[in-house]
Amino acid sequence: MTDPDAALFFSERDGVVECELCPRRCVMKNGQSGLCRVRYNRNGKPELPYYGLITALAVDPIEKKPLYHFRPGTEILSAGFTGCNLKCPFCQNWHISQDTGSGGRPCSPGELISSARKSSCSIAYTYSEPLVHIEFILDCMKEARKAGIANVLVTNGCVNEEAAEEVLNHTDAANIDLKCFSEKTYSKFLGGDLKTVLAFIKRACEKDVHIELTTLVVPGLNDSEEELDACIDFIAGLKNGEDSSGVKPAVPRLVPWHLSAYHPSWKWNAPPTPPALLNETAIRARKRLAYVYTGNIAGEKNDTSCPRCGKTLISRRGFRADTTGLDLKEEDGKSVYYCKSCGKKAPVK
Repeated sequence: MTDPDAALFFSERDGVVECELCPRRCVMKNGQSGLCRVRYNRNGKPELPYYGLITALAVDPIEKKPLYHFRPGTEILSAGFTGCNLKCPFCQNWHISQDTGSGGRPCSPGELISSARKSSCSIAYTYSEPLVHIEFILDCMKEARKAGIANVLVTNGCVNEEAAEEVLNHTDAANIDLKCFSEKTYSKFLGGDLKTVLAFIKRACEKDVHIELTTLVVPGLNDSEEELDACIDFIAGLKNGEDSSGVKPAVPRLVPWHLSAYHPSWKWNAPPTPPALLNETAIRARKRLAYVYTGNIAGEKNDTSCPRCGKTLISRRGFRADTTGLDLKEEDGKSVYYCKSCGKKAPVK
């Protein structure tokens, strides 16, 4: 894409372009790109050479995002991109996040919406960091909303306030990485900013976007009991958004937390996360949080129970979900989930 008029979150001065998308605020001279490699200065104007480049397109179970409390048991069209504004040395998708030469094919917003319609499913912007392609994402999200297709964002959440505000206006659900709870680790090892991520999560809550959080537990980096407990404290303090009348929902916000096991990848060669560490952390977290799940370990049991009667709402084996414990009803044009056992609303959207 070469039309600079379509580029957002840039400023220009004397042939120098500054990207205002994320806290890095990369300053680019002519011919340079930002750290993400996909936002560019060509002849003193911002350029998006990878606009609409899709590196992967697949229909996945929605549980794979992972989202356990949003349209459980359904499928989602996952669109992947290239580039990322972080440099996590343990990145599981480094071949597309850290290399813009990984191939792909051009795709217009209309083509992506058409693919989702044919598959009768929602759309997830995922795999690598989608928000470095915010212009394309917004174009797709707006078209998806018109078509009645749900938008799901899988993101590191490391973007500035203006960008966060814009993209969350069009987001139905998000899985956001809470990579650690250390400013130093975010800055030194990941190239990000913890405060920016926390602000993104809080703003998503205020806008009543359905959110679930994921922490990849990496030995020697973010696996201390103190740091994981800080994550628990933060999640436990998240509040509901308000409806259009300014009234806060009566049901407390229950933000699911996914604890995921790391396996050696890219530049990080520490041993894999011990399953016992994830399970111990999950047991501790469940004293404060309603829904805590473990991932990337064998034999994981990640069923969802009704918070009122305790009966199983959703049973899971891997990415397969049995939703027979849920009763789905249409109310005022919206799908509402209830517990089949007690008849109360389920914590599912």
